[in-house]
Amino acid sequence: MTTDTTPRPATLDSAQVREWIASTNDARIIDVRTPGEFAGMHIPGSYNVPLDLLEEHRRELAEHLDDDVVLVCRSGARACRAESSLASAGLPNLHVLDGGITAWESAGGDVIRGDGTWDLERQVRLVAGSIVLTGVLVSTLVPQAKWISAGIGAGLTAAALTDTCAMGMLLSKLPYNRRNVPDLETVFAQLQSSYAPTAT
Repeated sequence: MTTDTTPRPATLDSAQVREWIASTNDARIIDVRTPGEFAGMHIPGSYNVPLDLLEEHRRELAEHLDDDVVLVCRSGARACRAESSLASAGLPNLHVLDGGITAWESAGGDVIRGDGTWDLERQVRLVAGSIVLTGVLVSTLVPQAKWISAGIGAGLTAAALTDTCAMGMLLSKLPYNRRNVPDLETVFAQLQSSYAPTAT
């Protein structure tokens, strides 16, 4: 294994991660999106460890990660949560891909595409928009229905202010988002491998 001791910032842009991958195999890229999102598109060589699985088993994961780790999600928010969780378990050398896989793809980074589900953010927009529209339409007959739309608006405002999303967390637990959930022991074995990660 090539050892690269170059210090790197906690947040890396797509160009920095591509350069790092090209120069060494020390980095482990962990994608914390749902299995459905990961199946739709992911960075070659990355490992899927969904955020809820990572948070539940952060201490076990920390014991299996002795290289630098780059955390990836769609836009960066879930990766930042994963970084905080792993840091609390004592894992050093954590990095977050700035802008997530969206920025990676926009910058021309290689991706593997497959048959997956919509990104969680897109699912949230669909569900929230549908509820708001339904609330507005029903309120023409039942005025109190406007409070349904108001509740969704309040929830989205809170999500923006706290950088969390209760609706997204609920949607991530639906069966179509959890198909092909990775087996934790398999992930551990892959992370411990002495060779460079292969495309998943």
